[in-house]
Order: sequence, then structure tokens, then C-alpha cells
Amino acid sequence: MGILHGTIVDAASGEKLDAKVHVLNAMGNFAQPRDALLKRGPGTPFFFSDGEFEVSGSRGRTDVLVERGTEYEPYRTTVELPEHGHVDVEIPLERWYRPQEQNWYPGNTHIHYDEKETQPDRRLGIDCSVEGYNVTCVSVLDRRQLPYASNKYPIGVMNEFKTAHHVLDIGEENRHYGDNSPWGFGYGHVMFMNIRNLIQPVSRGHTLTAQFDPDYPPLCFCCDEARDQGGIVIWCHNGRGMEAPIAAVLGKLDAFNLFDPFWMDPEYDLWYKLLDCGITLPASTGTDWFVCSNNRVYVQTDEDFSYAGWIDGMKRGRTFITNGPALDLKVNERPMGETLDITSGAELEAEITFSSFYPIQRAELVVDGAVVKYWDSPGGLREGAMRHGFTSERDGWVAARLWGNARDSFDQSIYAHSSPIYFRSGTPSAQRGASARFFMDSIDESLKWIDSYGRYNNDQQREDVRELFRRGREAYSSLVATTKGAN
Repeated sequence: MGILHGTIVDAASGEKLDAKVHVLNAMGNFAQPRDALLKRGPGTPFFFSDGEFEVSGSRGRTDVLVERGTEYEPYRTTVELPEHGHVDVEIPLERWYRPQEQNWYPGNTHIHYDEKETQPDRRLGIDCSVEGYNVTCVSVLDRRQLPYASNKYPIGVMNEFKTAHHVLDIGEENRHYGDNSPWGFGYGHVMFMNIRNLIQPVSRGHTLTAQFDPDYPPLCFCCDEARDQGGIVIWCHNGRGMEAPIAAVLGKLDAFNLFDPFWMDPEYDLWYKLLDCGITLPASTGTDWFVCSNNRVYVQTDEDFSYAGWIDGMKRGRTFITNGPALDLKVNERPMGETLDITSGAELEAEITFSSFYPIQRAELVVDGAVVKYWDSPGGLREGAMRHGFTSERDGWVAARLWGNARDSFDQSIYAHSSPIYFRSGTPSAQRGASARFFMDSIDESLKWIDSYGRYNNDQQREDVRELFRRGREAYSSLVATTKGAN
């Protein structure tokens, strides 16, 4: 059998690069080195390489695909493998995107390794590097005491994996799952990052922990404790969970994970409605189990990379989420996350700019949940700049999103979505009343669940949860009343 020897380098510097490699041999089978660490998730199979690899195979055509994160162009080549002997191939990877030059830094805010992962340290070392993250958050979690591999790590920044340009933070997924609950996810899931100590309980309720474990405390109580530690709170799994509208309206959340890890309808149904209610809520994303998609959140900082600066940028809404394309949005030259004070009927001009390795077929400008302008390019564009002017009589928000017809090596379609820019005139948006009433109705259903299905150790626990949900309902009721006064 012949041997393919590959060397992976940065095309500009010539330095060796970690990457993931797909080799398809002449028989049409995926070939890999012995003991190679393999990519997790759907799509094209890959093995990880530290910059050099050797694969043996039968004589004939051998196809090679090499990828490193989303900022390098995928490299494809075909070689003829001899029956005996070596073929040496140098694989130069070209960067098409250099975000750090504008202080944009990618991260993944939602990763776990399950009980079947036998080499979590090795996987962490290569995952973070190959994906090109500046921030990686791996979260401990509790589900019926299963021995998840990622639960071995201590809470906080892992110095073993920390460099000047990368931080690995061990955070926490704090969650509840309840039977027969509205939206099907009980109270829901939140991620805590930048915390120092474990926040108990990590999970609650008999479905996740023990047969008679109570549905207490609610997530919001733990969110407060995370904030007290200087941490940030990110809602995950696309808004599903009956405590999502409560945590959002009471100001317990710093960001909202979308496409987490796959595209699902609740992004638009719930996140957009929360934004319509006047709640400022930046976009974030993650991959959940392993690195099973190209999802990443880019955060812009005011200076060179630091974790404190990255956290600050996240909280300020200087973010966009993507599985490849780079996206930027400005309104009247103001960046994502900003709030513009306007007068009624003010002229606003939005500018969308993007670049992408995979062609983009559609760019959309979204104002108050509706697409007010779109640009189609059937042939696809790898970069673009679009402007659109509009006026507003009321409070509102604007965001941008991109779509592409291509699929990446995880078999996901190409997308990007910006965090919003907000504008305030003093008159509530026309959508605010309907969106607030939607959440009031969902809270009413949640209160029925608390009374009928919730398990508590005593009446005080039940009343604590009731009171929290009543406070959230009152906040939405006030939004409805304000909207009526403005119409």
C-alpha cells in the first residue's frame, strides 16, 4: 500500500497549522491514521492533525480536504497514490478573513463532552485550536448523575489551555426540565460564564435529578448568584423553557443563544418578540454536544483581546453569530448593540457589509421582526455592502441576516445574524402590545403548571416560584398598558 504524507502550513507565514483532514481513498472509503482523534457531529468525517499526517491506502485517486475553522479557505486536492512508496503533499491554507485586525474575536459559548468521551483533554486541546476560537466555554451539567467527561474540570479559567489569544472557561449549564410544561422544556436552560464557584443546584426536578427532587429553585435565583460572582448569563436552546420570558423581562440575561446548535423556529418566534417588548438582548451561539457545527459568536472589543474585554463586548451587544460569513451592521454609523435616541419620523440609514467564503444568495434587513428590505443574488456574492434608508415614528430595533445556498462540511446551510441596534423615540413600537400579551398568555399557562404539576417541598417554595412568575407577568402587563396609552 502507498502512504500519503501531508504537511499543513499557513500560506502566508509557512508555519505549521493544526487542522482537520478528510481523506477519501481510491475505494471510496474515509481513511485515517491509527489512533487519530475524529471530528464529532454530522456531515463529512474528518480526523484532526497537528500539522503533519500519514495515511496509507490502495493505489489510485485519493481526494484530500483540509479545513481549519471558518476563517481559512477549505483546501481540496487530488493525488495519485502509488502501490508502494510515499507521496508528499504540502497543503497551504489561505486566510480569507482576519477578524482580529478589527478586534473581532470568535467564541463558542456552549460545549459539553459526554460520558462516552475518553480523551477530553486531548479533544479540548485540538478543538479550540482547529476551530480558531479566542474563547471556548465548556460547561458542567447534571443529568441523573451521568459521568459526563466535561464535569471533571474545575469551575473557572483553565490555565492549562490558556494563552495570550485564547481563554478556556469552565462554566455551568443550569437547567430544569418539567413534565407537561409549556413549551416542553420546564423552566429551561441557562449558561453561566466567568463564574468562580459552582452554583447549586446545577439541575433541579425529578426528570433530571432524583425521583422526588423539587422543581426549585427557579433559574432566575441562580442567575442572580452568577451575577453576584461577576458572571454573565446566556439563555440557551433557542428560548424554549417557560422561564425565558421571565428572565428576559426582569433583566436576568446578558445574551440569548440562537441556532444552538441547529436552526430552529423559536429564534424568530421568541427572540424577536422579546426584542419587540423593548428588551435589549444580544445574540450568541454555541455547538452544545462536542463541536458539532461551525456555529460561533464574534464579539468586538475596544482593544486587543482579553477575556474581560470579550465579556464586556458580549454584554454591550457587539456581536454577530455565524457558521462562516462575516457580517456587520451600522445604523446612522452606530454599531451593533447601540441605542439611538431619535425624534418621531427620524431618518435612519442602515448599512450592511459582509464577506464570506461560501457565496451569499440573500441579505435581509429586519426592522421590528419584519424584513423591510432584501437583496437577492442568485449567482451568489462573496462580499457586499448594502444601504437602506427608513423612518420610524416609534421605538424599535433593526438587525441583519444572511443566507447562502451552499452547505458546509457539517451539512448545515450558510447563515449569519447580527445583534440588534435599538432606537428610542419615547413612543412604544406597534408590535409591543401583541408581543407582551403573547408572553402574558404563556405565563398564565406556566402558573397553571406551577399549581397543578410542579413538585415542591413546601408551600413557600411554590409561592416563591409563583411570585417570580407574577412579577414577570406584571412587567409585561405594564408594557401592554403603555402601548395602549400610546395608540
